Amino acid sequence: MLLTINNLQVSYGSQLALQIDSPVYIEEGEKIGIIGSNGAGKTTLVKAILGLINYKGSIRTRLQPEQIAAHMQFNHYAATMPVKAIMETILDTSIRKNKQLQELISYFEFEKCLNKRYPHLSGGQKQRLTIIMVMMQNAPLTFYDEVTSGLDFETRQKLMEKLANWYKDKSNTLCIISHYYSELEMLAEKIMILDQGKVIDFGNKEELFRKYCGRSVFIVDHTTRNEELLDSFVKLAAPEHLLAISCPDMDTERNISQLLLQENVNFKRSDNDIEIMSTNAKAVYYERGGAVK
Repeated sequence: MLLTINNLQVSYGSQLALQIDSPVYIEEGEKIGIIGSNGAGKTTLVKAILGLINYKGSIRTRLQPEQIAAHMQFNHYAATMPVKAIMETILDTSIRKNKQLQELISYFEFEKCLNKRYPHLSGGQKQRLTIIMVMMQNAPLTFYDEVTSGLDFETRQKLMEKLANWYKDKSNTLCIISHYYSELEMLAEKIMILDQGKVIDFGNKEELFRKYCGRSVFIVDHTTRNEELLDSFVKLAAPEHLLAISCPDMDTERNISQLLLQENVNFKRSDNDIEIMSTNAKAVYYERGGAVK
């Protein structure tokens, strides 16, 4: 086992920020998405694992500190020297002599940024700089905390596609923290759902979807017409502007799709929607008084 977390508690003053009662196991090669709203405990969890904050409980790993890398949400670098010099100083290497660094610079299309100073980089370029330096560690365990924070949709998508492709066939263990569901759908194989400092559930993405949503879901706009049209089917918890209909089997899926097509209703069918899955996981958790079964 690469990492084991048990009976973990983190407090800021009198406020309990994170509490993990049941053991959490992270294995080699896993790609884990950690999701939750602001204040859910996502960054607190990473800081505890990295030993940056005090905690009670147990965090066990066979890795040395230098074998864990992290891209934190906020990063700052010297403004007085070119980015190339920052890279070479922090990484203690020469770009000209380091083929792996050259490959990453090329892969992230960063060549034209090397002679710029950090304040003159765009938001996406600043993120790519830190990503390159984190990836240069080639760590067995790497954390990416809100790696696309502050970027526009197109830049976020391109950056996450590059990350997903880079790690596709590698054995590195990744923990990706994000409040963008589409990013986790692209990268994560397992999902940890955090809310108010508690682990709502943790497991394989597909298994969690089936557990809380069924075989698939149909998602339509929440209108009076659609509500009446789908009244006989099982509705899931969903954002207010949407209706999510659970399909436990293929026959139900076929009936719903035929009905929606016949009535000319726009819909999305999904068997991996993390937003709907996590929304229903939280609903079930609190219905049971804060317990996952």
